[in-house]
Amino acid sequence: MSAIVKFPISIELPVQWGEMDAFQHVNNVTYLRWFESARIAYFRAAKLMYDMPRTGPIMARQNINYRLPLTYPDTVVVSAAVSSMGTTSFQLQMELRSKAHDLAVAADGDAVIVMFDYQQQKKTAITPELRAAIESLQG
Repeated sequence: MSAIVKFPISIELPVQWGEMDAFQHVNNVTYLRWFESARIAYFRAAKLMYDMPRTGPIMARQNINYRLPLTYPDTVVVSAAVSSMGTTSFQLQMELRSKAHDLAVAADGDAVIVMFDYQQQKKTAITPELRAAIESLQG
């Protein structure tokens, strides 16, 4: 994954005891939920879901690299940044760091988000307003 200079959105989440599995580490699905929380925080900051349920984001693809197993207790810092934008979609980079491991990267990944017209069931263009909001958020 290419380095992102600036993650405009970062959230902190506590690791819950119940997120661990039989192998005594946080289950892999939990990392995806943490990425989802950062993604939604980014969407809210960019006012991306203002027109829901008519139009809004839909995920086309998500990749994750698991770098470090985590355990309870811990707090994770999950960050999100848009790395590129096309006509109807954008790529969101995500990073997850562990406070218990001196902010080492525990996971990173990316997602392709497509703007979608839920009434017509087809992709739609990123509006100039949304593009400007993302560019402003990214600095």
